[in-house]
Amino acid sequence: MLDAIRWDSDLIRRYDLAGPRYTSYPTAVQFHGQVGTFDLFHALRDSRKAQRPLSLYVHVPFCANICYYCACNKVITKDRGRAQPYLQRLEQEIQLIACHLDPAQTVEQLHFGGGTPTFLSHDELRQLMAHLRKHFNLLDDDSGDYGIEIDPREADWSTMGLLRELGFNRVSIGLQDLDPAVQRAVNRLQSLEETRAVIDAARTLQFRSINIDLIYGLPKQTPDNFARTVEEVISLQPDRLSVFNYAHLPERFMPQRRINSSELPSPAHKLEMLQRTIEQLTAAGYRYIGMDHFALPDDELAIAQEEHTLQRNFQGYTTHGHCDLIGLGVSAISQIGDLYCQNSSDLNAWQNSLASAQLATSRGLVCNADDRLRRAVIQQLICNFSLEFAAIEQQFNIDFQGYFGALWPQLQAMADDGLIKVERERIEVLPAGRLLVRSVCMIFDAYLAQQNRQRFSRVI
Repeated sequence: MLDAIRWDSDLIRRYDLAGPRYTSYPTAVQFHGQVGTFDLFHALRDSRKAQRPLSLYVHVPFCANICYYCACNKVITKDRGRAQPYLQRLEQEIQLIACHLDPAQTVEQLHFGGGTPTFLSHDELRQLMAHLRKHFNLLDDDSGDYGIEIDPREADWSTMGLLRELGFNRVSIGLQDLDPAVQRAVNRLQSLEETRAVIDAARTLQFRSINIDLIYGLPKQTPDNFARTVEEVISLQPDRLSVFNYAHLPERFMPQRRINSSELPSPAHKLEMLQRTIEQLTAAGYRYIGMDHFALPDDELAIAQEEHTLQRNFQGYTTHGHCDLIGLGVSAISQIGDLYCQNSSDLNAWQNSLASAQLATSRGLVCNADDRLRRAVIQQLICNFSLEFAAIEQQFNIDFQGYFGALWPQLQAMADDGLIKVERERIEVLPAGRLLVRSVCMIFDAYLAQQNRQRFSRVI
């Protein structure tokens, strides 16, 4: 079992820099417009030839209400009729993609995100799942990881029953904070009772896994009131928890301009919130997986981390990183072999492309040999908190210390500070460095020096 993380305020102050979350390497900041549908078709053909299993991500952008903190690609509307034209184009996209794949390629993982996927009516959800089953090889024995993001204000027992019937067995529930003053400040009024009702339904209907999302750093939060939220959440006993650091970037995300910045907690209070949250979750038996994620010891993520099979992709930490990820819907990102590609983030542009029977691929990149090598290094560090040089050397036919010789002074400085241990054959991220693992990964990022760090959130 991995050692517990160790809180070191001095190291956090020094290494809490702005940087990528490494759901991919290279990161989406490197995507460019020279990648298009031809590249996607070529990658799909390679996937078909290799008979690789699939992971599908379906983006449903609609929300009935705006949450001021949100940085997702979404469309705020009370008009439920807007979903039907979107579904028609989504079904076209499904057909256009699926015809380049082999029906034998199984969909091991499926995730509906948003937006609010349950903005769709029951009939629309049935219609969409039927179309996916018609064109992709979805598993029907409940062995796949089929998840959906839930807003408890948009779901009830009948919704949960429908989702289970359609094959979903994992739910991720947006909660963020339970304090009414905080909820009013971010325009998301959601009671504990609403959340508990959805969780009770999921347990009764035998959903395999329940995740709850929390955010620290929101307006009017204090260490004490956030600790009360965490205490209530622990009593709900989710299998997994995501505890995100709110990044206030109103110049990039228009809804955040409605947040009164004078009501945001100080950096010191944010750190105290995180420290107390870690202490509360650790005392309750949760394991720190990495980044913002915690899981119970018997959860698949915790087991995969123990066995060094944990991976990370655009869906976060996963046990299905070996699958080709296909993103469907506006702004969705695909990762197929060495290709990353993203659909247009503009709803009209995405719809117009599909109306012309064309895919809406707008940007992306194809990994080169150096990208693949650094991606493997970062994956090992961010998932396993360790890196064995021999495995990288054998996979990429390099001498590790020779290839990365220029980085050795930086790595040694981190070792001197107690974040990592650098040995002849490996690097280990020490308990004091685990909260700062993004900073360790950033050393191996060949693109970071050229980038505007304001595009990224801080490590903590």
